[in-house]
Amino acid sequence: MRIRVLGSSGGIGKGRKTTSFLIDDDVLIDAGTGVGELTLDEMQKIRSVFLTHSHLDHVSHLSFLLDTLFNHLQKPIQVFAQQDTINTIKEHIFNWAVWPDFSVLPDEANPVVVFHAMEAGEEKVLADKTVQMIAANHTVPTVALCVSQNGKHFAFSGDTTSNETIWNGLNELDSLDLLFVESAFPNEQIELSKVSKHYCPSLLAEDLKKLKHQPKICISHTMPADEEVIMQQCNAAMPDRELSLLSCEQVYEV
Repeated sequence: MRIRVLGSSGGIGKGRKTTSFLIDDDVLIDAGTGVGELTLDEMQKIRSVFLTHSHLDHVSHLSFLLDTLFNHLQKPIQVFAQQDTINTIKEHIFNWAVWPDFSVLPDEANPVVVFHAMEAGEEKVLADKTVQMIAANHTVPTVALCVSQNGKHFAFSGDTTSNETIWNGLNELDSLDLLFVESAFPNEQIELSKVSKHYCPSLLAEDLKKLKHQPKICISHTMPADEEVIMQQCNAAMPDRELSLLSCEQVYEV
């Protein structure tokens, strides 16, 4: 399994894009501004999109992706998300005021996109991969995602703060090879982390004690001005873990 980081930042700026990961060449996890890193040929290979939640930094470029591919698709893009996420996208983005509703274009019988509701605990079996949704803890309904292929497992926390569900779900796996997990703020902003339901290093360190596996761990969703201090605090709080900072165009093989 090949995981390409299109975007992983908690903000934008030169060299920084918001959350989106390409699995092999056909599955997209979240659709933040990182989608803009793909060529047209690469976009045309995407068959499935899995969304963790409805916040703009994770869905903003789904609209541009569908618009770009409008005349270049033989089959519709399949989008999998919780029903709450689908409802929010349709009401606030694909509402004809902000963006056209591509679920009925060019017509209802031949749409550019088809939405499929999934819930935490469900999994979708694709041709060579299985994608499972695991409940997370954020300000809107949110899931973590686990992608399995040929006995290898990759997981992404989505946006979350302290919880039991992600770790219980991952502990049910026989192994975990790679974990992308967020830590949006430094410890000095722990109260903001709690209110906005994000991790800071100290909160993440406490939760990682619940994980029985020892995967390579990559930190995502860091605010651009605080990346260095967040990583320093993560390494200090979790000296027994293999940690690194995610950035655009990194590629991981599991």
